[in-house]
Amino acid sequence: MARTEPFDKYLNEYEQWFEENHFVYLSEVDAVKHFIPAGKKGIEIGIGTGRFALPLGITEGVEPSLVMRNFAINKGLKVIEGVAEELPLPNGTYDFALMVTTICFVDDVEKSFREASRILKTGGSLIIGLVDKKSPLGEIYENMKAQNKFYRFAIFYSIDEVVNHLNKAGFKDLKIVQTVFGEINEIQNVQEFKESYGEGGFVVIKAVKP
Repeated sequence: MARTEPFDKYLNEYEQWFEENHFVYLSEVDAVKHFIPAGKKGIEIGIGTGRFALPLGITEGVEPSLVMRNFAINKGLKVIEGVAEELPLPNGTYDFALMVTTICFVDDVEKSFREASRILKTGGSLIIGLVDKKSPLGEIYENMKAQNKFYRFAIFYSIDEVVNHLNKAGFKDLKIVQTVFGEINEIQNVQEFKESYGEGGFVVIKAVKP
């Protein structure tokens, strides 16, 4: 069952986080953009309010939260109701699919990855942005889960766990970058992302459907 309750109830607080942490957000967008193929047809799974889709040029999305879905539609995005485990989309349609901070709210990560693979063309890519459970930031988020409106419903994953799920779902040729280094409230500029993981709190993984 999709964990949409906090996003339906606290949309304004969700949006406010991006305003208060503007450079963290821009750093994350920059890292994701690194893997977005230019001029290709893509979709965001868990598009939310369109915070990532809009600056990345993605016009379509799937979103289970009614409140967020309507918000994104009002921004001009094409958004349909659905969950990652059962995408209401045809086979082999997209060149890439994006999931940003989505996997921590799905019920079945591996099934979600298999569904993403199903809607991708051969050679298409799944791009995943997430908070790394094993990073300094991930450890802070894990410890504050019980007090946080959004993350108390989340399940955080390490990069090794996500890679394992991607491998089981049949994805190949993984590439990884990381960003958001240091304390969030001290980040005052757009950070440069770098390869690998373990330092940055936000990690982006690109995996290819063979």
